[in-house]
Amino acid sequence: MSPVNRREADVRRILEEPQPSVPPELYTEAVRRGGRMLRRRTLARRLMWLVLFAATVALVVWLSVAQPWVEPPSETTPPLTGW
Repeated sequence: MSPVNRREADVRRILEEPQPSVPPELYTEAVRRGGRMLRRRTLARRLMWLVLFAATVALVVWLSVAQPWVEPPSETTPPLTGW
């Protein structure tokens, strides 16, 4: 029997055995923890969107004030020739 067939047979044997009953307090604990995980995940997602929105607003404000696409004014006067 190859190792793959042996594993398959072991899995089938385990699945065919009667399953033990789950304690009732385990269900309530799983529901409580799952609810807490969902609330944390929702809070993290909302916080991420808030940070993304704040960064976008900050970028737009900076772009409107600094205007980095405009060439800065020259600090020296060009030489006067041809007078």
